[in-house]
Amino acid sequence: MTLIHFSFCSAFILGLTGLALNRSHLLSALLCLEGTMLSMYVGLCTWPTMTMSFSFSLIPMLMLTFSACEAATGLALMVATTRTHGTDKLFSLNLLQC
Repeated sequence: MTLIHFSFCSAFILGLTGLALNRSHLLSALLCLEGTMLSMYVGLCTWPTMTMSFSFSLIPMLMLTFSACEAATGLALMVATTRTHGTDKLFSLNLLQC
């Protein structure tokens, strides 16, 4: 495993660890999710150059588009829950309540 592979894998695992362990605020969970998506995006962009394949792939652009939509949706949900509940803490959000 090269240093580039190791850095992408460690960034992805670090984002997942932050998502699993940091369960206090919705904004921090969204930032950890964005970190994992960014590491996957950079890994997919550099993958053709590592394999000596110079073909252009649309998968990183599609993934970047989905990541932007996910960030916008997450921010809209955070604003809506902050307005209704008064805080963005995750323990105050109960999905089983009406």
